Amino acid sequence: MLDRKFILENIEAVKQNCANRGVPEQVDRLVELETRRREKLAEVEELNRRANEVSKTIGQAKDDAEREARKAEGKRLRGEKDAAQTEHDQLDAEIREFQAALPNMAHPDAPIGADDKSNLELKRGKYEPREFDFPVLDHVELGQNHDWIDFEGGARTTGSGFYFLKGELVLLDLALQKFAVEFLMERGFTPTITPDMATDAVLEGIGFMPRGPETQVYSIENMELSLVGTAEITLGGLYKDETLMLDDLPIRLCGISHCYRTEAGAAGRASRGLYRVHQFTKVEMFAFTTPEASEAMHDELLQMECELFDALEIPYRVVDTATGDLGGPAYRKFDLEAWMPGRGEGGEWGEVTSTSNCTDYQARRLNVRYKVKDKKGTHFVHTLNGTALALSRALIAILENHQQADGSVTMPSAIRPIIGRDKIG
Repeated sequence: MLDRKFILENIEAVKQNCANRGVPEQVDRLVELETRRREKLAEVEELNRRANEVSKTIGQAKDDAEREARKAEGKRLRGEKDAAQTEHDQLDAEIREFQAALPNMAHPDAPIGADDKSNLELKRGKYEPREFDFPVLDHVELGQNHDWIDFEGGARTTGSGFYFLKGELVLLDLALQKFAVEFLMERGFTPTITPDMATDAVLEGIGFMPRGPETQVYSIENMELSLVGTAEITLGGLYKDETLMLDDLPIRLCGISHCYRTEAGAAGRASRGLYRVHQFTKVEMFAFTTPEASEAMHDELLQMECELFDALEIPYRVVDTATGDLGGPAYRKFDLEAWMPGRGEGGEWGEVTSTSNCTDYQARRLNVRYKVKDKKGTHFVHTLNGTALALSRALIAILENHQQADGSVTMPSAIRPIIGRDKIG
């Protein structure tokens, strides 16, 4: 969340940021409550001071009657102090609710706009969209032709939006996971396999809404647990309430997890097949840094995403995400959009990765700090996340871009040593 002092010192900037993001705000109400809280705190401190003064004079009483009177006065003052403290704490809790609802500030260079139509293209990848001399199939048709994807079986066993991967597509999925993890290990990332569930407190700290009609995650009934929509949640919660040492930063983690999303309202041809499903596997990057190093780390995560998709020989473009399309915790976000020849009429760009710098927004909610050896005080870390590979969308990009006239799919050269074949199908 935003620092309360920062909000009070930058009221108009916070309001404008909310307007740019299309997020309702109650900053004036927060300021009003904070004024009342400070007044109540002063009252608590004054009553406590007076009670302490009375307590010190009890021993100076001339007789029992005066002693009892002073005890009663001290008790009355402490009772008033406790009541004022309760009011103060209620105000503080209400302020925290308003504070938690405010999004992170956006980077000054982030494009201002209501949705992804205002995203700004920054650059293209190594490969241009391919010209096909045969009718292009989308990944759903390719999957059906080779019995690689069974959506009907997924619907029978679990429901719409679930699926079975079968045959050689399973080998490709596993090869991509291994490729991404080894790629990241070579660049200093510690690989992890994270839990598929997290406490609601961790989800809220990361910036997800675990309960209610607008949630995008599945919650466990009668338990303070939810299925994760991304390993960002579990990786970010790994050091909740911990204080790290400066010498240990940056910490680079990659996490393999299943991801579960309700995807409420998703529909249409653009969401066809594997593009928007309720369960998929993802290799996620996560970093804890100092504030001074976070923008450089953000550039590093983006560069690694680009290198991964260049290695997979996929055409893509990098876009700077508009303010209205930023998630609440993100200060700035870059997306990679891969060219998907079977999407829409004649092909479209489709998001395959994103990387966000969340500054201290998540760390403040999760209470993740760092300290400098032999120095007093602690500071909030900055957290960053980035998709290495979301396997469902990576499969779409590979199947559609590397399909051949005979229905087979050639394997990118970087994957061939892992999967053990030049093509599938």
